[in-house]
Amino acid sequence: MAQTFDVVILGAGAAGMMCAIMAGRKGRRVLLLDHAKTPGEKIRISGGGRCNFTNIHASGRNYLSGNPHFVKSALARFTARDFLAMVEGHGIPWHEKTLGQLFCDNSAKDIIAMLMSEMKAANVEMRLQTEVNTVEKTEGGFRLATSSGPVEAKSVVVATGGKSIPKMGATGFAYDIARQFGLKLIETRPGLVPFTLDPNTLEKLAPLAGVAVDAEVRHGKTAFREALLFTHRGLSGPAILQISSFWREGDDVTISIEPDAPIADVLKAARKSNGKQAAQTVLSEILPKRLAQFFAENQGLKGHVADLSDKAIQSLAASIQSWVIRPAGSEGYRTAEVTLGGIDTQELDSKTMQAKSVPGLYFIGECVDVTGWLGGYNFQWAWSSGYACGDAL
Repeated sequence: MAQTFDVVILGAGAAGMMCAIMAGRKGRRVLLLDHAKTPGEKIRISGGGRCNFTNIHASGRNYLSGNPHFVKSALARFTARDFLAMVEGHGIPWHEKTLGQLFCDNSAKDIIAMLMSEMKAANVEMRLQTEVNTVEKTEGGFRLATSSGPVEAKSVVVATGGKSIPKMGATGFAYDIARQFGLKLIETRPGLVPFTLDPNTLEKLAPLAGVAVDAEVRHGKTAFREALLFTHRGLSGPAILQISSFWREGDDVTISIEPDAPIADVLKAARKSNGKQAAQTVLSEILPKRLAQFFAENQGLKGHVADLSDKAIQSLAASIQSWVIRPAGSEGYRTAEVTLGGIDTQELDSKTMQAKSVPGLYFIGECVDVTGWLGGYNFQWAWSSGYACGDAL
């Protein structure tokens, strides 16, 4: 005999828990299922363990989607300030870092504990370490075969995320369900992910592993200015992660290191005032020493700065502030923070997240073709889409 619920939610991550809270508050009998041992694993590891739980500037412009307008309704109905009010209501201390990013002062576990508390108050039943084998449509709703027995519900919400960080248990389950019910998918690929480089470039850059620097990274008309980090595999840091969501294989990116620094002017001034210095010595006033050495050697500059022509100075400055590089690829889903693509938003109602062609079936969070920038935007989409869906159940 199958147990009966009003709503079964698949996935006890950020979106799934928020949806469960909202549906439970409305008096719905809610069952939340997850194959993991503990809920909110991505929340726990996020933000270096302190959870960048939202961004106070979150709006439609901070998201990539085949339909950029899709996010607007949910984001307007449950804003970053609404989530912050919940955080403050639970007495969780927080702080703002750069660019509107909000973090817990203590631990990401505070956010998980808050969500658990809210679910308990809303009488949500949660079953962990539970596999969902099949989801079938019935006359009255859906029937699910799970490792803890059959379950029936009027509505099913899929909040199982994307493919990013498979070691945390990420799978393509949401996409399988979408295909089963005839919903279109946008091609998925890793997002917010470090770049890898070809062996020759990597060998040249090997001495720079561990060096971090302020940079603007550009792809087409899109640019982000944050930290860039050289690694033993390639390029990382917030600026690289941001641009990776816009980049496609075979494309170039343009890097401007210390974009505000008047490098050419500094070199010309040094040529007049202390011409016996090496170019890399002058550059090390602006750049980390290893980086200064790399660019000077890459331009073949071994003599004194006094020996440099204006053309050589301009060429050196351009190599630093208009550095064109072609990544070989990305580190893939293994380290990607999010999955780009997913359930086509044309298939969903933007106010409720319900599949237009399958009444009672909903998709929320990362599995939908909505991807935020780095900096708390993806969590805000989880909260907002979960809220909109839970409020509609």
